[in-house]
Amino acid sequence: MEEVSLPEREQPTGTGSVFREPAYVRFWFARICSTISFQVAAVAVGWQVYALTHSTFALGMVGLVQFLPMLLLTLVVGHVADRFNRKTIISICQVMEASTLGLLAVSSYLQQLHPFGIYFAVAAIGAARAFESPSTQALVPGLVEDAKVPQAIAWSTSANQTASIVGPALGGLLYAFGPHVPYGLCACLFATAAVLSSTIVPKRRTAGKAPVTAKSIFSGIHYIRERRNILGAISLDLFVVLLGGATALLPAYARDILHTGPWGLGLLRLAPAVGALSTAVFLAHHPIRNRAGHRMFAAVFVFGVATVAFALSRNVWMSMAILCLLGAADVTSVVVRSSLVQLETPDEMRGRVSAVNSLFIGTSNQLGEFESGVTASWFGLIPATILGGVGSIVIAMIWMFLFPDLRRLESIAGPAADDKVEVAN
Repeated sequence: MEEVSLPEREQPTGTGSVFREPAYVRFWFARICSTISFQVAAVAVGWQVYALTHSTFALGMVGLVQFLPMLLLTLVVGHVADRFNRKTIISICQVMEASTLGLLAVSSYLQQLHPFGIYFAVAAIGAARAFESPSTQALVPGLVEDAKVPQAIAWSTSANQTASIVGPALGGLLYAFGPHVPYGLCACLFATAAVLSSTIVPKRRTAGKAPVTAKSIFSGIHYIRERRNILGAISLDLFVVLLGGATALLPAYARDILHTGPWGLGLLRLAPAVGALSTAVFLAHHPIRNRAGHRMFAAVFVFGVATVAFALSRNVWMSMAILCLLGAADVTSVVVRSSLVQLETPDEMRGRVSAVNSLFIGTSNQLGEFESGVTASWFGLIPATILGGVGSIVIAMIWMFLFPDLRRLESIAGPAADDKVEVAN
């Protein structure tokens, strides 16, 4: 480890709230609208699919069909994010998501919706999010100074979690009036997010016209492979969430283990967001400036233990408390990883690197849902969840030895305190 100056980065012009930047404010509210919509839709889709099929495997398929477009489009979306206006990409994707959910609302109202129709809609949303996610990640550093990037990422995470608190509860409540009601609300919220995104004026240019060559297509993968700290952080998240994705099974837990209805599912999905939001707000005011690596690994251990505890719980309120702790641990890892990736990547590469990072996130989330559904159908709901929690702990222990520099990483606060940041060669 050594001190490396950052001559190519914009040096800090002072400290202060990121909400003094109008562009960031619009981005933040658009983020809330889109995430609320996504969370409401997730509750409606999960409950509707399980109601139609009574199958944990079918729940897992929802994650798979959402992940496949991201896998197939990864190398394309990175170049798109680096060659074209990122805010325009985001707003177009949100319009597509609004249109798809509008069709789901109409089909559900007419009672003409088959599970395969839901899978097709989820795949379309997955394709839109494949373009939207890397553009969103790469856009943030262009809205604020480098010194404020960790704060901006923490507040962006808090926007996600705020929406994740409102969304599941709202989705469970509205589903009682029929699935067309939450789908219709989702369409309106995505449309609002599209309008807000289209009016963002970045603080500085955020995308260049990178030439398309065989080398540049794979440059995001090469960049991550050459930087061990980044590779270790995002691969840790990949395997931990892939194994510990208990949230995909919440409809089954709500219905078969805890014996609640859609309202209970909404509360269970709300709980991790409460823990994540409180932690994200804390980290926005108190950025991690030392022992970042140790804190990230500690958070992963807590995540694994909480997953096992959730599997053993038989009380809905105890399960909510455990999920709250799980969310707090997860968001700590997210802030460390996201800050590290964005601050260690030059702007002209952020689209391609963010695309690969989004693939890792999508693999851990959507493919993790498929893995959870399959293992639950093989071993049973509770054994599969326990296995995932134990697996997360084992992966964290292995990664501590495979990536010692990541374990010893001190700060991800960027140049907030001075003009240098500690990174690994």
